[in-house]
Amino acid sequence: MENQLDKALLQEFSLAQITNLDRIIENHRKEPDGLIPLLEDAQDLLEYLPIVVLKKISHKANIPLSKIYGIVTFYSFFTMKPRGRHIIQVCMGTACYVRGGQEISQFIEKKYKIKSGETTRDRRFTYEAIRCLGTCGLAPAIVVDGEIYGRVKLIEVMEILEKYK
Repeated sequence: MENQLDKALLQEFSLAQITNLDRIIENHRKEPDGLIPLLEDAQDLLEYLPIVVLKKISHKANIPLSKIYGIVTFYSFFTMKPRGRHIIQVCMGTACYVRGGQEISQFIEKKYKIKSGETTRDRRFTYEAIRCLGTCGLAPAIVVDGEIYGRVKLIEVMEILEKYK
């Protein structure tokens, strides 16, 4: 089974990454509470955790796939899809929405041909429409890689995003 998993992994990841994944699994598999640190290290290495990686971890660490899958889908930190180099978040809370957040969201979706939760083909951006940033006084607000931009006008969006290559 491991050879089949490794063949599937080689379609997406390098041999060096797979070797490092094996080391990560080996280092954490005997720790009583090592699954979450194992998954964190694996995601740091691979950038995301597709199902084939979860299967490899399950097989090598002798942990039921259902348990691993449950953890990965429960915690928002983990992702099973490739993410962009930069994360764009547009606040869609009431204040931001009525002050232009909806237009900013529509512009990003049209410009980059992605919907909320998706990543551009070149993996430059992952876009997320979020419920509320708690920055109502800065409405409309967007966040790029943790940096908050407040009182954003639609014509400023491209200028902001061009900073992130």
